[in-house]
Amino acid sequence: MVHFFIDRPIFAAVIALLIVLAGTICGFVLPVALYPDIVPPQVQVKTTYTGAGAEVVSDTVTTPIEQKVNGVKGMIYMSSSSTDYGVSQINVSFDVGYSQDIAAVDVQNKVELAKPTLPAEVKQFGVEIKKTSTNMVCAVTLVSPEGEYDGMFLDNYAEINVVDVLKRIPGVSDVTLFGGKYAMRVWLDPDRMAEQGTSPNDVIEAIQHENVQAAAGKIGAAPVPPGQTFEYAVQAKGRLSSVEEFEKIIVLGRPDGTVVRVADVARVELGTENYEMSSYLDGTPAATVGIYQLSDANSLDILASVKREMDRLKESFPAGVDYAVAYDTT
Repeated sequence: MVHFFIDRPIFAAVIALLIVLAGTICGFVLPVALYPDIVPPQVQVKTTYTGAGAEVVSDTVTTPIEQKVNGVKGMIYMSSSSTDYGVSQINVSFDVGYSQDIAAVDVQNKVELAKPTLPAEVKQFGVEIKKTSTNMVCAVTLVSPEGEYDGMFLDNYAEINVVDVLKRIPGVSDVTLFGGKYAMRVWLDPDRMAEQGTSPNDVIEAIQHENVQAAAGKIGAAPVPPGQTFEYAVQAKGRLSSVEEFEKIIVLGRPDGTVVRVADVARVELGTENYEMSSYLDGTPAATVGIYQLSDANSLDILASVKREMDRLKESFPAGVDYAVAYDTT
């Protein structure tokens, strides 16, 4: 058979050209689902130890989780990072073609074994486990070109109105806001606390006890005496929402009837969850949202869906807010 083509070079060249032509045509019409997987699926474990440094996070959070997750079925390697912002992030990579759903379940089971050894603050914050990829498809940036809104407003608006919509796009594994939503900041004054005889734990416990959403029950609920015909649901004040409400929280009560309130030992203001990150577009404060894809997703389809959803959302944007989509063209 080999000599047949060697003796007929023109015929062999025509056959080779036909094969190349057929492959080129199939490359445009072959469904993406039929392409082989080339990117290892990944599962990410992420949590936060508020106020802790990188070394503390590594010793008390990252290392215990790594010890339990290490060796999970299908794993080829894992990488981790512990930051001075208190964030612990572990990326576990699996064999190419391994089911990402099964990998996520296996990692979840391993992390559950490590949870009893984690600090209480970490368990209260929660450990997030999700299927992800290191490939960022694109970044969406909200901006106020004329400066009507600051970065905090844009971050909070993106968290509430944009992030959840983008997460629902097929093929998207994660949507990360490089900023923080609104939060009530309580800045403690050590000198004033010493004068009033209070500690940071006193302030924290007072806020936790007052800032709760409690079920107040009902009036007139069964069983009731004969003749009772009405039933009323009690609407109680829920979580606090203004600076004034937080300032009035009682931290300490004295035998003489005087009280120490949060305003007596701290400054309260409406700020953002964290100040570690801020985004700018052409020198103007902005909110940036990174979009990551699943290992088997089509990035072009995701990009088209992102643009379509953002065009739809733009119709409800506040006046003076616009958006831009940035992506790698290489």
